[in-house]
Amino acid sequence: MSISSAILSLKEQLPQAVELVAVSKFKSVEAIKEAYEAGQRSFGENRPQEMASKAGELPSDIEWHFIGHLQTNKIKFVLPYASLIHSVDSERLLCAINAAAAQTGRRAACLLEVHIASEESKQGFSEEEIMALSSRFDEFQHISFRGVMGMATRTSDSEKIRSEFRTLKRISDTIRASRPDFSHISMGMSGDWKIAVEEGATIVRIGTTIFGSR
Repeated sequence: MSISSAILSLKEQLPQAVELVAVSKFKSVEAIKEAYEAGQRSFGENRPQEMASKAGELPSDIEWHFIGHLQTNKIKFVLPYASLIHSVDSERLLCAINAAAAQTGRRAACLLEVHIASEESKQGFSEEEIMALSSRFDEFQHISFRGVMGMATRTSDSEKIRSEFRTLKRISDTIRASRPDFSHISMGMSGDWKIAVEEGATIVRIGTTIFGSR
């Protein structure tokens, strides 16, 4: 299936309220252009300099989503281009983004990454940490807290994946009760996006289904 055909197929299947982020990491500018010409406008990258380089070569109406682990010394490459940072996985990183955004006089739109998988390699806040942090959002004057992001365990057990996504949705709902703008739930990739949508995802991050394997 071509890139454009894959984009159109996914958009036919996704509910209108769910945003498709085409994960274009490691993919060429030409491949992104093909997706763009099929109507796709949101793309996800996980390397700061690669995102900055692509942003300079591609149309200005693209919305770039930073989806990878972000090192504090690379924030300067991300802030000018990212419409949303999905992967804020620690308070240390959050403080660094807040400080960098303050220097530019802007607010950075961020999702807080929650560790929902039973894999130590995955990063993110625990449920206890994120609930404690949510009471202090106002301390971060240059952050726009937009919601949560999570990655499920790599497994063929769909009920385990479903349970992890439900945990993320529950955490989101709890915080959103007092913060209505905390509305995004970024969960679901090529292998599990259908379950994620059923469990309340507002953003899905899909790469292999669109662009093929790396």
